[in-house]
Amino acid sequence: MKKVLLTLCVLLLSGCLGMPELVKPVANFELNNYLGKWYEIARLDHSFEKGLNRVSAEYSLKSDGGVNVLNRGFSEADNKWQEAQGKAYFVDSNNQGYLKVSFFGPFYGSYVIFELDHKGYQYAFVSGPNSDYLWLLARTPSVAPEIIQKFISMSKERGFNTNNLIYVQHD
Repeated sequence: MKKVLLTLCVLLLSGCLGMPELVKPVANFELNNYLGKWYEIARLDHSFEKGLNRVSAEYSLKSDGGVNVLNRGFSEADNKWQEAQGKAYFVDSNNQGYLKVSFFGPFYGSYVIFELDHKGYQYAFVSGPNSDYLWLLARTPSVAPEIIQKFISMSKERGFNTNNLIYVQHD
């Protein structure tokens, strides 16, 4: 019985580290260029972000080679900031935009960077383990319309429902 439960747990946890079939992580990824503050420009909404604006993520290096993650957003309804601290580690190699991130103990989910401005690391398109999770992140609170169009087009090609995108307010 213990073996069955352990196998079930491993299968459930590993299932969270997958990615949508048409999503492939970027190569030539450089973590040091990715560290720092990113603003959420657009997302598919989830309960853990519902009603949040001014959302940002801050990434910094951990002493063990992993990444500290600090997500922050403002709830207009509650008139207060909400924060979530987590950690991330590379899944395969450290030059591939494929990490696992955890905000809840030993449970990890995929963080797949499938498009990235390799020249200046100014924007990133990120997926989770399936097509329900999608984000457009940028170094600034707004991006040029052509970046949003590229995000919509590439995301739609990969099976994401871009009709349900939320555009984050940054006042």
